[in-house]
Amino acid sequence: MNMKRPPLTPMLLACMLMLLPGTVRADTLERVRASNSLTLGYLNDFAPFSTQDGDKAKGFAIDLCQTVVDKLKAELALPALQVRYQAVRQVDEINAVRSGNIDILCTPTPQSLERRKSVSFSVPIYTAGLSAVVRQDAPPALLNVLNGQEAHTGPTWRATLNRGLSNQTFAAPAGGVTEQWIRGQMRTLGVITTLVTVENSHEGLKQVADGKVSAYFAERMLLKNQLAADYPDGNLMVLDRIYEYAPASMAMERGNEDLRLLVDTALSEAYRSGVMEQAYAKYLGGASDTVKKLFKIYALP
Repeated sequence: MNMKRPPLTPMLLACMLMLLPGTVRADTLERVRASNSLTLGYLNDFAPFSTQDGDKAKGFAIDLCQTVVDKLKAELALPALQVRYQAVRQVDEINAVRSGNIDILCTPTPQSLERRKSVSFSVPIYTAGLSAVVRQDAPPALLNVLNGQEAHTGPTWRATLNRGLSNQTFAAPAGGVTEQWIRGQMRTLGVITTLVTVENSHEGLKQVADGKVSAYFAERMLLKNQLAADYPDGNLMVLDRIYEYAPASMAMERGNEDLRLLVDTALSEAYRSGVMEQAYAKYLGGASDTVKKLFKIYALP
């Protein structure tokens, strides 16, 4: 007996393509067209870049992601596109993109060769600076070394230079480029130092405040924002020194060049139109002359 097959809806077709054995998962833009939906990921404790406000997301990166959404709606002729924001943990952010659970990670993320094996990156939307938080009563020898000075005065030899770092315990976000950088510095200097990893900066700052670690390393703007919010008494401080700079970008699944081109186009237009400068003024205290020069470098012609 012949049975009439039910018509395939766009959503059902997209799901079938993703499940076919030996078939590469459907292109992100194809999935977006078929489902009329887009999932944007963000770190919900990463103010001023991205944070959760009730049932909504807000922040510097969220505003820029909305610019990308507007471009998607126009280019794909999807004015009623349904956009969902999904919070992810920092330790899981790359895997969330790689697995297709989110289509774009809005929160700016530094690139690395290892990360590029898993995901693709947009043009940079921010230049991250790595800094450290310590207690106000931290030992002078530790402060000297962390600020790029000699731990002690007197004859200089390797043990003297490293004495301010040896036998200390530091903290960094788990699984990120900061952890990799610190471990690399430890190997280079040959110091006996313990590194512990934490899930987020709230935990890292608490470990410093409680005296469990000597310093917590993370993105400078993030540290300053969280200190102002969580430790207004001034018991903790962000050191002036910036150890590393790293362009940070939105992340997408590898192999989706059409999506990447569309995202880069939207962001490049944001740089040229003044939208990016407005976002810096709203969330990051404004853009310096040096940062404005980077706008011209990051925006693709």
